[in-house]
Amino acid sequence: MPAPPHTLGQVQLGRPCCRPETLIEVRELAVAYGPRTVLAGVSLDIPRGCITALIGPSGCGKTSFLSTINRMSELSPGARVSGRLRFDGLDLLDPALDLLALRRRIGMVFQRPNPFPLSIRRNLDLPLREHGVAARSEREARIETALRDVGLWDEVAGRLDAPALGLSGGQQQRLCVARALVLRPEVLLMDEPCSALDPLASAVVEDLIVRLRGRYTVVIVTHNLAQARRIANYAAFFWLQGQVGQLVEQGSHLFDAPEHALTAAYLSGARG
Repeated sequence: MPAPPHTLGQVQLGRPCCRPETLIEVRELAVAYGPRTVLAGVSLDIPRGCITALIGPSGCGKTSFLSTINRMSELSPGARVSGRLRFDGLDLLDPALDLLALRRRIGMVFQRPNPFPLSIRRNLDLPLREHGVAARSEREARIETALRDVGLWDEVAGRLDAPALGLSGGQQQRLCVARALVLRPEVLLMDEPCSALDPLASAVVEDLIVRLRGRYTVVIVTHNLAQARRIANYAAFFWLQGQVGQLVEQGSHLFDAPEHALTAAYLSGARG
């Protein structure tokens, strides 16, 4: 029987899912909003092409960590970030960084589906235009590819000019994933993408995330431990220490052999 997908063994055996090489390097990261520090001392490596799940109770800084990776945290007034954060050799905390270019390379999907109040087609065409894809033929090809990647093409091909808000919740969330993928990012950040969906729609989105493995580096916040176990190659466990979020443990072993007592208690349901 093959090893479960979150074990390092399969990665080292050369599966197409991912490679055990660092794409995003985080060292002593701290995040604060005004006088309140929400994260401190976070150091971890995010491997290329893998699915890394961020787990832990609410309020321990997982979403703040996620949004820091593509500088979305700066949209919050008074946000301050310190430490070292590098993406494929690029200093992500460089004040001179081109944020539009960064967010093309590192896309984000939010907790609740947030399609634009436009047609299905325009939801994908608009970001392409904003990022300078001028040729209509290329935009149309990218739109079809993205919709096929998320399993929506067969469902919406005949009504691309219909309102996106008329789609079901699960379809809207897949459209939002397609909107990120149409820009051909290298990393996809996902903040609890299934939490607002019913079980059937959640299963469809979860299957989609698994299909992305290997082609994209995925970092996902989830409170669903069973989901994290099913889809993740690596996991990072966050916890509140003195009202400040901190990383307790990370790696490919968490669900099988956690090393920290707090991790084991959380995964067993005894804490959190």
